[in-house]
Amino acid sequence: MSSFSQLLLLPYPYSLQTHQITPNKHHPPPSATTTTTTTITTVTKEPRSPSVWIDHLRSQAQSPSSFHQAISTYINMVTAGVLPDNFAFPAILKATAGIQDLNLGKQLHAHVFKFGQALPTAVPNSLVNMYGKCGDIESARRVFDEISNRDDVSWNSMINAACRFEEWELSLHLFRLMLLENVGPTSFTLVSVAHACSNLGNGLLLGKQVHAFMLRNGDWRTFTNNALVTMYAKLGRIYEAKALFDVFDENDLVSWNTIISSLSQNDRFEEALLYLHAMLQSGVRPDGVTLASALPACSHLEMLNWGKEIHSFALKNSDLIENSFVGSALVDMYCNCKQPEKGRLVFEGNVRRTVAVWNTMIAGYTRNEFDYEAIELFVEMVFELGLSPNSVTLAGVLPACVRCEAFLDKEGIHGFVVKWGFEKDKYVQNALMDMYSRMGRVEISRSIFGSMNRRDTVSWNTMITGYVVCGRHDDALNLLHDMQRSPEEDRINTFDDYEDNKSVPLKPNSVTLMTVLPGCAALAALGKGKEIHAYAVKQKLATDVAVGSALVDMYAKCGCLNLSRIVFEQMSVRNVITWNVLIMAYGMHGKGEEALELFRRMETEGDKNREIRPNEVTYISIFASLSHSGIVDEGLNLFHTMKAKHGIEPKPDHYACLVDLLGRSGRIEEAYKLIKTMPSFMNKVDAWSSLLGTCKIHQNIEIGEIAAKNLFVLEPNVASHYVLLSNIYSSAGLWDQAMDVRKKMKEMGVRKEPGCSWIEHGDEVHKFIAGDVSHPQSKELHEYLETLSQRMKKEGYVPDTSCVLHNVDEEEKETMLCGHSERLAIAFGLLNTSPGTTIRVAKNLRVCNDCHVATKFISKIVDREIILRDVRRFHHFKNGTCSCGDYW
Repeated sequence: MSSFSQLLLLPYPYSLQTHQITPNKHHPPPSATTTTTTTITTVTKEPRSPSVWIDHLRSQAQSPSSFHQAISTYINMVTAGVLPDNFAFPAILKATAGIQDLNLGKQLHAHVFKFGQALPTAVPNSLVNMYGKCGDIESARRVFDEISNRDDVSWNSMINAACRFEEWELSLHLFRLMLLENVGPTSFTLVSVAHACSNLGNGLLLGKQVHAFMLRNGDWRTFTNNALVTMYAKLGRIYEAKALFDVFDENDLVSWNTIISSLSQNDRFEEALLYLHAMLQSGVRPDGVTLASALPACSHLEMLNWGKEIHSFALKNSDLIENSFVGSALVDMYCNCKQPEKGRLVFEGNVRRTVAVWNTMIAGYTRNEFDYEAIELFVEMVFELGLSPNSVTLAGVLPACVRCEAFLDKEGIHGFVVKWGFEKDKYVQNALMDMYSRMGRVEISRSIFGSMNRRDTVSWNTMITGYVVCGRHDDALNLLHDMQRSPEEDRINTFDDYEDNKSVPLKPNSVTLMTVLPGCAALAALGKGKEIHAYAVKQKLATDVAVGSALVDMYAKCGCLNLSRIVFEQMSVRNVITWNVLIMAYGMHGKGEEALELFRRMETEGDKNREIRPNEVTYISIFASLSHSGIVDEGLNLFHTMKAKHGIEPKPDHYACLVDLLGRSGRIEEAYKLIKTMPSFMNKVDAWSSLLGTCKIHQNIEIGEIAAKNLFVLEPNVASHYVLLSNIYSSAGLWDQAMDVRKKMKEMGVRKEPGCSWIEHGDEVHKFIAGDVSHPQSKELHEYLETLSQRMKKEGYVPDTSCVLHNVDEEEKETMLCGHSERLAIAFGLLNTSPGTTIRVAKNLRVCNDCHVATKFISKIVDREIILRDVRRFHHFKNGTCSCGDYW
């Protein structure tokens, strides 16, 4: 309790029975309630008349800098035996609201009951305002309910309190009640209502009505115009916001700050900087808010020079460089421009290093993957300096904790979250879900998600992303469906007649779509992907470059390369990711020439636009594309010119792609020599893995053994290395060597990933595992495959039993082949779809030789097109042939 509160409890001529009430914590106001620590001394002075005391009190309550003195005067006045009257109460309550001392406010409320006689409306109005600003909206409501003759100030105070608690619909409900009671709204009412409208997805219509009301009543002042500019900008109507600003003649500093921050928050960064330039030309001097609003534009555009100019301007003005908001924005700007070291220099030079500044530096380190430095700074902040972290601090450091290999006690940070009382904070919960998902412990993420009281779109996106990261794409799609059935965040019934609690489903945003579309791609869920595409078009999200790129990728990986290309060509804005996705798509479909043509077009357009010049990933994409088509010489030429043409140094992934390109074409010795020329500091795991895979294709036992030997040292726990070597031995009939490899694999505790295939049917994605009999139609599928196998043999099919790694008789091997996951998925598709329907199947591993041959026969016998995507590429089977031309 503050010293003010303690003094009010001291004995004085008019004794009070007071009691302490715990402040309401269910819905804290936007700014935290503070507790004063100033010591007040009661001083005996010459007797004053009551009017002198009260005039002095009212004078002090006019300025925030003298709120404490006003409270001291009130205590001395009461101690001197002067009764507070209806002029004293509004003044002292205003001061109490200013310092946000709820306990003191409640005791003053008791004084009102004790001393107040025939209270005018101004006193309960002041109580409503005080409770709202001190974080107790329930007490504000009770006082408001008891006001018999509510005036415009009463309604304004209550509406403002609801806005402070972000109870936007409640604010509008109060506004409607105000009109029903025939109380005319003032400028302050309309500013609060416009604020509420700006935070509601459906607030535009009412916001326009508020605007019209202002125009009709000639109430067009600077602060009301600023409120309307903010409202239109937050509702995404930037044109209207700019028009309002441009036609208004009395724009002040706040007006300029409003339009600059509005443009910056709506990603209109170039325009924000243009308005900053216009502001300077008009002679208005920027303040800390201006710079803090403009710097994010510089950081997002990576316009470091502009950011440095603003930094220089701030250095010349001590009031700006010492502003903590400017300091945070400067740190953020340097970190966003990939210069966290300079961000740290700004941080160290910041005079007023608030928690917000610490948070910005920690988040900047995390964003640049300076994870150790982020954790180190967090430890210094909390454990060395004793600063109290908030939810932003924890949300900033948690991603660094999960990535940093040196930080071993990752779960321990969760313990601190609980200890500090943030386990129910929505933002921290989101960060914890992300952390556990990236640790592979998605069930803990789901448990946190299930415990959340108020889930927003970010919460759903985080959980969906977690499933995608962990490869649980079917769960991600199911969660997307649940999201659209979920009611909005719970609301509080503040008034008995306030029952506007209709459940409205949350709407997936662009982040949701770009997160879940890879799930559709992984499962070849074309139907679901098309639904998402339609939703994106309807909600005007398809123009987002990230969503567009994800759609290009989804259609390509669902086997619809033509639709992928159509989406690509329809995109008004493409980035380097969009180009990379389509180049890789052509490669996966075995269209190397088309991929090369697209790469050349990208180079040409990149000469005009630096943003789409080929990068490291582009070269990985084109090398993989050329590898699947056997275009070796062109690939070698690109490899040897990538540094000269685009300044790209070959990385391990590029070498691995080139090894695959050479080895797949049969030039295994040359691929082996390439690995030996790699710089010693490079990680050669992927290169050796590519070489081992090509040795399996061409049955090169000698070099295959060399590759496997290196891989067993570098990655002893990766099952695919053992499986490939065992495959090479078994294909050559070397069963003893194959069994030795499998025995070693078992001794090492390494387990082979089971073959798994997916096929979409209706609204469901069906999953099949090799040899699995758990599917409801399992018996029917196996019987159908057995019948199909007999028909295939009559057409000339001879099972390739070398694909079976077990030394058993031929008949048993043939039975095992029929149980491969892709065959079960194909059989399911044939039995459950109408004749002529294309069958689309996705598999998590490379398709085996026998299944490849068998699917060619099946496509001819049943007269169906079968599109099978394995982990490396697409196979389009039709009329007994495959698009890969058996080069895969």
